[in-house]
Amino acid sequence: MSKLSIIERNKKRIRLHKKYKTKHDKLLSIAKNKNLSVDEQFQARLKLSAIPRNASKVRIRNRCLVTGRGRGVYRKFKLSRIAFRELSAIGHVPGVTKSSW
Repeated sequence: MSKLSIIERNKKRIRLHKKYKTKHDKLLSIAKNKNLSVDEQFQARLKLSAIPRNASKVRIRNRCLVTGRGRGVYRKFKLSRIAFRELSAIGHVPGVTKSSW
């Protein structure tokens, strides 16, 4: 199990990303618009830099919902490889069966 502070920090980043997503997208479209003046584009870039860094999507870590583990997480199930194996073995993951041949 990961430290609770690490898990909470990641949750905070997710909340910040959701909060600033529309503002970030709007400012980025202004900054990339070549039809506007250079000064307007520059002002948009300055406002973009004022947005907190933790609001960036690339700072969000893909973590397991059960254990909080940050490595070896399957995106489709949002579970780490260890938790996925345990839960699928007892039949708690729908549509997944243990293979045998």
